Amino acid sequence: MEMTYKNYIKGSAALVLLILFAFRLPERKIRVYLIGDSTISIKQTTAYPETGWGMPFVNFFDAGVQIENRAQNGRSTKTFVAENRWQPVVDSLQKGDYVFIQFGHNDEVPTKASYTPIGDYRNYLIKFISETKSKGGNPVLITPVSRRKFDANGTALDTHQEYAAMVRNIAGEQHVPLIDLDQKSIALLQKLGVENSKMLFNQLQPGEHPNYPEGKIDDTHFNELGAREMAQLVLKEIHVLNLDLVNHIVKPVVKK
Repeated sequence: MEMTYKNYIKGSAALVLLILFAFRLPERKIRVYLIGDSTISIKQTTAYPETGWGMPFVNFFDAGVQIENRAQNGRSTKTFVAENRWQPVVDSLQKGDYVFIQFGHNDEVPTKASYTPIGDYRNYLIKFISETKSKGGNPVLITPVSRRKFDANGTALDTHQEYAAMVRNIAGEQHVPLIDLDQKSIALLQKLGVENSKMLFNQLQPGEHPNYPEGKIDDTHFNELGAREMAQLVLKEIHVLNLDLVNHIVKPVVKK
């Protein structure tokens, strides 16, 4: 009788464990929040073929990663906070999540309402970093991706000198991973040259696309190809930095 009771207890315990195992909660995905401006953001179909690099970036990761693209057209560090776009990110952050931070295009233009003096720019970036860390998250600073601009000799110019330098300085001071997309994109533009680099940007002849019947000459915003090229530059630096996200990058299927 005692043996039967023991067997019953063991059987019940095994059944409970089996049920718990069968109904265990799925492993939580790592969330990667992208905050920044129009060079990253998701576009409306009416803007196509303009594409933010955050759009193809989604496709580089397996099911264990969820990309949250919170970037918005025309935003600076100042307006991203003022419009209450940052606080919802902070509120959602959990330990192990990432925040990729790329601002500068709209911060640096004095004639825009989004203008953020360099000292304030620094303070906002530090705010993003400290509040991300306070939630157990991982901030990653990204220098603003380069605009397409060449001098008369065909040399690709650094279009974000002061603001990109500030990002680099803060990354060193705060011991935060840095993706120097400014320099990486300048190198890519230089490699392609004055004419071929146009292929990466939203440049269209009149009548070429119904969204831009009069054509478009845009040396800031990317088309699909350009967005993917920039996203791949970011991906390469994730490998270089050896972030935990490396383990979730989709691996190519090798045909036998």
